[in-house]
Amino acid sequence: MKTQHIYLEHANITVNDLQEAIKFFQTAFPQFKIRGGGKNIREWVHFGDDHTYIALNQATQNDVKTKKNYDKAGINHIGFVVQDVEEIANNLLMNGYKRDYPKQVGPFRIRDYFADADGNQYEFVQYLSEIPEEKNSYND
Repeated sequence: MKTQHIYLEHANITVNDLQEAIKFFQTAFPQFKIRGGGKNIREWVHFGDDHTYIALNQATQNDVKTKKNYDKAGINHIGFVVQDVEEIANNLLMNGYKRDYPKQVGPFRIRDYFADADGNQYEFVQYLSEIPEEKNSYND
């Protein structure tokens, strides 16, 4: 069997306020742009770069914003590998977003968690090593 290079191309998320969701991701990733969008059943945009994006859909029914419960089935958070987690965290904090979980600093990675206006949690991780055994260590 041939080994395939696999990466996550996109995540598809329905949000209560499309413009607020775009603002959150634009704050975290200033280099991202609207790649496309439209309106069929609902308004939507693809927000990202040439290789990856977030598909954002405007909800047609408002829902209560709640924090994710890790005890129930569903997606808990989406993780992004970034080059400078401090820059992203500072951008989010300066624009009124709050940490959703304590920042974690280990010998081989730094992780920071933020939630958008709908309570969707995102992990931003900066690896401090390129050695797979260190990057993938679960001892910190």
